[in-house]
Amino acid sequence: MALADTTGAIGAVTNLLSDYLVRRAQPAVTHVSVGRPESAANNINNPKFNLFLYEVHFDGSMRNVSLQEGQPPPLWLTLKYLITGFDEDGESDSADAQAILGLGLNALQELNYLRLDSLVAADVQKALSSNPEPLKITFDDSTPDLLGRIMQGTDEKYRLSVGFQVRPVLIAPAQPSSFSLLVGIDYTVSPPGLTGPDAVGLDILPSMGPQPDDVNPALVQIGDTFDVTGNNLKIADLEALLGDASLTITEQHPDRLTCSVDTSLGSGTVLSAGDLPLTIRQDLPGGRFRSGPLLVVTLLPTLSTAAPGTLTISAGQASGTILLTGLLLGTSDDDVLVALYDANGAIAGTFDTVTSVANQKKLTVTIPATRAVPTGNYRVILRVNGAQAKSSPAITLA
Repeated sequence: MALADTTGAIGAVTNLLSDYLVRRAQPAVTHVSVGRPESAANNINNPKFNLFLYEVHFDGSMRNVSLQEGQPPPLWLTLKYLITGFDEDGESDSADAQAILGLGLNALQELNYLRLDSLVAADVQKALSSNPEPLKITFDDSTPDLLGRIMQGTDEKYRLSVGFQVRPVLIAPAQPSSFSLLVGIDYTVSPPGLTGPDAVGLDILPSMGPQPDDVNPALVQIGDTFDVTGNNLKIADLEALLGDASLTITEQHPDRLTCSVDTSLGSGTVLSAGDLPLTIRQDLPGGRFRSGPLLVVTLLPTLSTAAPGTLTISAGQASGTILLTGLLLGTSDDDVLVALYDANGAIAGTFDTVTSVANQKKLTVTIPATRAVPTGNYRVILRVNGAQAKSSPAITLA
């Protein structure tokens, strides 16, 4: 994603926290309000969490950390929040509200490092995905002095809340990095010599190489196309690599490339699903290359069918095997996770004991007897190296 998108990082962190809190607290809590706790008390969407960003300061430990050596550092921020729980009546100090607050604290503790997955909104992905550092959540001491200082005024009452912080949050300048020749070097002689500042001269180069800065969509599967935007993208001898695999460039413009994830990459012997580096590079004489900045593309598995294998039914519980077919379903070296999603919107079980084949087109999932699931209808969710298949076919275990 483009560094210019990081200007929305502060709001994106708040939206990311809201999203993850609701995901982990459902069905008890389905709403998160943002703002001062007193304002949230008058909101009818109860029960709920309230997030209040009460302080932003510069991260001292990251102050001088640059994204690229020799370039000025961006802004690294620490965001400090209060989380408050409200019950159905809009109260924050009842036993029910305290239980809701506990749900929120447990959800934040489980997150530890905030991660961007395929369910996160696109605008949040754009604002935060350029950050090379994981977003870390830590809890702060929420003393009466702190809460009293924040919740002061005649219209506000003291409400039980817990403080936490998220760091480091990146806001980077949109302008491209600047480079120049070394000061004091005479480049007109061979070899170049140190002759003082008057010897410096700047030559105009034919090209600084491709400069990609964004990819859309960033989630693709076999057979898809995607666009790469940036500068100097219509120069000669340009190629695109996803991991170590060559992609077909179907369109080439000065500010945009269109690349195709060829069906041949579904052979299962070249790539696995997951987050892969996208390299746009120019071939140079002598077998050399001039590459632009790396981007990240998430290659999704393709899940076509799901069917029962050998099942054992006992007392309304099913165990045994499930047979999946598709593309890039995982190898023995990949992190494969399969979940069964029931009609009530809950996960009945997750399983990572699988048997793969060399071409990644078949996958056998084992449901151990000790983790049998109720018989019934499910949808199958497949994640390979953190990338989730778009399709979740139905299956009946009976």
